[in-house]
Amino acid sequence: MRNLFRLITHGAAFAAGLALGVYILPILTAAPAPDAAMLEEKASRALYSVELTRELRGSDFLHWGEGMVSVSAAEIVHEGKLAPGPDYKLYLTKDFVDHEDVFEPIKAEAVLIGDVKSFSGFLLDVPEGVDVSDYTTVVVWCEAFGEFITAGQYK
Repeated sequence: MRNLFRLITHGAAFAAGLALGVYILPILTAAPAPDAAMLEEKASRALYSVELTRELRGSDFLHWGEGMVSVSAAEIVHEGKLAPGPDYKLYLTKDFVDHEDVFEPIKAEAVLIGDVKSFSGFLLDVPEGVDVSDYTTVVVWCEAFGEFITAGQYK
């Protein structure tokens, strides 16, 4: 009985530590956010912009984004906050998505812009050959866990 109790308590402590580590490690290893003045200046040249909100069907207390995303032909700028997590990617889609069950079927048609490495704003270059006017929506996606973080329809 005593060994069973130890097994349960040690297993619970291990699981809690592992879960906490998965959540905290991305925060500890996150790249510093770009300078706010530089983000603001780059955002002022945007062709499109959209406000991110926590009120999406796929957002919850661990998966959310807020702030403004500005899209130009050459760069995508986020001024705001994202829930911390591992392996975030920014995609563009032709249709609005608000949940992973909507994004997963069209992910193969989405264009990958790049890795999101900071949670307090980011700046990503649009890859050569991508015309942002061919798309309507930015999507932040957690590749490691297949989780929807946030999205915004800019056109």
